[in-house]
Amino acid sequence: MGVVDGETVLGAAEAYRVALGDRLAAAYALGSLAHGGFSPLVSDIDLGLVLSDPLLPGDADTIQTLADTEKSKGSALHQRLSVFWGTPSTLQGEQRGGRFPALDRLDLIENGRLLAGTDEARNGLSRPRAGELLVTGAEFALDNLAGVRRQVAPPTQGLGSLRPAGEDAVEEIRAPELLVAHGVRRLTKLVLFPVRFLFTAATGRVGTNDAAVAHYLNDGEAPSTTLVAAALAWRTAPPTDDGATAELLREQIVPLYLHYIDDHITRLTSLGEIELTSAFQEWRDRLLR
Repeated sequence: MGVVDGETVLGAAEAYRVALGDRLAAAYALGSLAHGGFSPLVSDIDLGLVLSDPLLPGDADTIQTLADTEKSKGSALHQRLSVFWGTPSTLQGEQRGGRFPALDRLDLIENGRLLAGTDEARNGLSRPRAGELLVTGAEFALDNLAGVRRQVAPPTQGLGSLRPAGEDAVEEIRAPELLVAHGVRRLTKLVLFPVRFLFTAATGRVGTNDAAVAHYLNDGEAPSTTLVAAALAWRTAPPTDDGATAELLREQIVPLYLHYIDDHITRLTSLGEIELTSAFQEWRDRLLR
């Protein structure tokens, strides 16, 4: 296969062009391969597809089958491919369907790097509202980080895959040695996801790791700044002392999560999101139990 890098995996855009033909209006690199900060150690490969209307019944199966084929090519980076897709009408919320959550639609608008087709595909797209971004991030956090059962089915989310089968992030947060043992990719995601969500909630912008960490460190009242700064550095230079890393986590990761959860309880309450607020309160209780 030769050397595999992020751009190699984005070559999947050509496979979609062949399979979809004229229906593929555009393909975009999203995430860190579009806005910068890509790390082969920990980053996901995010590909966005805009198909022409109307949405067809077989579109979901076609896109999933090709994604599975790409992921089976053997490299760790191929396995991290996430494909987001929709048509102009689904991206505008005029019709249901596709897979392009609010946070990823915002990334498409702000940072999408054209790989194929024409950039007209995203012209005129409306930015997701602040409340939609907050709710999308909160749902992702509950479904992947909180271990809290909700009464509604979890939405299809972006931001990459976070939770290995059978794992409970709350237990990892409360048992730092376990989190360290699961590797630097999971370690940095568990520390930096709440930082990114706080950034988006405060600014309405995509929470890139660099921007989110800078924003967090500039908050004079934010806790756990040593851990947050270390996690950003670990994305390119993993920690070498597992004991010291676990001790830093033991001291600072729970305060980081309590800070994030309390911030979002206030924000979700103001939006009248009663179910999500209750789930965040339950999550807080689990962390302190």
